Amino acid sequence: MSNKIAVLLGLVLFAMAASAFAQEKAADETIKVETRLVSVPVIVSDRDGRYMPNLTATDFTVLQDGTQQKIEFFGATEESLTIALLIDTSQSTRGVIDDIRDSARSFIKLLTPKDKALIVSFDYDTHILSEITSDQEKLKEAIKKAEIPDRGLFGTTLRDAVAETVSRSFAGIRGRKAIILLTDGKDAGSRVTSRDLLYSLQETDTLIYTVMFTTDERQMMRPRFDRYPGDYGRGGGWGGRYPGGGGWPRTQREDERMQRRRERVARQNDVAQEFLQQLSDTTAGRFYSSKDGKLKKTFGLIVDELRYQYRLGFYPPEETAEKPLHQLKVKVAKEQAVVRARGSYRTQTK
Repeated sequence: MSNKIAVLLGLVLFAMAASAFAQEKAADETIKVETRLVSVPVIVSDRDGRYMPNLTATDFTVLQDGTQQKIEFFGATEESLTIALLIDTSQSTRGVIDDIRDSARSFIKLLTPKDKALIVSFDYDTHILSEITSDQEKLKEAIKKAEIPDRGLFGTTLRDAVAETVSRSFAGIRGRKAIILLTDGKDAGSRVTSRDLLYSLQETDTLIYTVMFTTDERQMMRPRFDRYPGDYGRGGGWGGRYPGGGGWPRTQREDERMQRRRERVARQNDVAQEFLQQLSDTTAGRFYSSKDGKLKKTFGLIVDELRYQYRLGFYPPEETAEKPLHQLKVKVAKEQAVVRARGSYRTQTK
């Protein structure tokens, strides 16, 4: 009798152990399945900025917080692109809006039938002028609609436009995607702060290329004096109200006021450039200035970078969840290789 009881007890214990093992295994599998693949777009060029082809996964090393990670995904084939063209139509771009629209049209011409794009303008609000499409005629028509609003409607929601494009328009879009931001870089009225935007971009694999169209004090202040065309205050800085364009002579006080205004606008331009550089650096994109000229060549380089970029993926270790921000470093075992990849990523919050 005692032997039967012992056998039954053994069977019960075995069943309990087997059940516990199965639950533990299921938990392990759940953790593995739920772990998010970290996608890292990587651009590799030589010292002259030319794309470096024919690299393989063995040429790359990915470090998270200084620890090497196993590359689970590697992509090096040419892929179609999804592009968001963001056009600044705020009052401060009145003097450069034609150049911005021309630049947008030039970029669209470089896309192939397999590529897709959307057109977004931003001023006092964000306006989606075209949903994602590969129809270039629709995209060109959308660019025509990128108009500066009526006088009196001020504001530049640059940060909001970037945040909405990444979180909404690009939601669920896989593959190679990028934002081309055509702007003077100034923001006045966004709900999203600079810090919060840069924070959120550490959770995305969208590259941001910024092209800054610098505006001066005349372009920025002109809306305040539009009731008197050709007259910029008493000095007639835009030709004056009298023959010869002389206008009334400015007083010393007015000259000092204009000088302070120029200095203030110059500081604003410096701040704008610094922020646009941060946007690009955070996402491994690039910053360009329209002053450099040759934007057509610049856009060609951007398209080539996006089309032929390498894509790496790895599953972070379980302890990754213990802190939200992680440092990334990508190395390439080739001489003269210049590597551009995002330097950090942030664990997505539920």
